[in-house]
Amino acid sequence: MADGVTSFAEFWPHYLAAHRDPRTRAMHYLGLTIAIACVALAVARGEWWWLPAAFAAGYGFAIPSHYLFEGNRPATFGGHPFWSACGDFKMYALWLSGRLAPELARLA
Repeated sequence: MADGVTSFAEFWPHYLAAHRDPRTRAMHYLGLTIAIACVALAVARGEWWWLPAAFAAGYGFAIPSHYLFEGNRPATFGGHPFWSACGDFKMYALWLSGRLAPELARLA
């Protein structure tokens, strides 16, 4: 996926194209919401065991959704794990703000 890209701006359309199915995106939103809650709990309570739980929740929902709904391999495994994580947060923020639809429309 996205071989030869040299910036996140170049990577973003590839990332978004790998998340066309709304079920995949929903699983990402669920996992990221739980992950953020786990990080907040770790900080608020000083119980650092929540951090591995955040990692497990975030990826535990997202990764299977690619195989189940998209039929593709997650970008995390395609040589771009940092940009993939950035893409998760960008997609999540755009969804929360109601600005994801125009981004998806550009793919069509």
